[in-house]
Amino acid sequence: MDIEISIDNDFITPKIIIKTSKITPEIDNIIKKLNENNYNILCGFIDDKIQILNQNDIISIYSNDGKTFALTSNKEYRLKQRLYELEELLDKRFFVRISKSEIINLKMIDSLDLNFIGTIYVKFKNGTNTYVSRRYVKKIKEILSI
Repeated sequence: MDIEISIDNDFITPKIIIKTSKITPEIDNIIKKLNENNYNILCGFIDDKIQILNQNDIISIYSNDGKTFALTSNKEYRLKQRLYELEELLDKRFFVRISKSEIINLKMIDSLDLNFIGTIYVKFKNGTNTYVSRRYVKKIKEILSI
């Protein structure tokens, strides 16, 4: 694939042109990436206060009793979105679903223990832990290349 960038002062907004003989999965992927909204803002609630959350600070997001929470190193925030909505909103390079009720930030993992039969024990940098459910073990191993 060739990439060409042309600097032209007549263009105020960037314009992207893709020239191809056919639409391939690679082209589809590029189009999806270009259309992604990289400015997804996530708001967490504590009592009556709203806090804008930095995705880098989130350790995990989980649901409990029909409510969704984001755990950071020092606080737990209530979220309005459901897990499936957050999966679309979060950075897919670092956030991965590990069970029906939890998504974790791979950058916040301290260690993994594979000695548990059929599951993976995840220890986070802040000392908390969780488990990857059996259904998601294969996916996690593929993502982490283990």
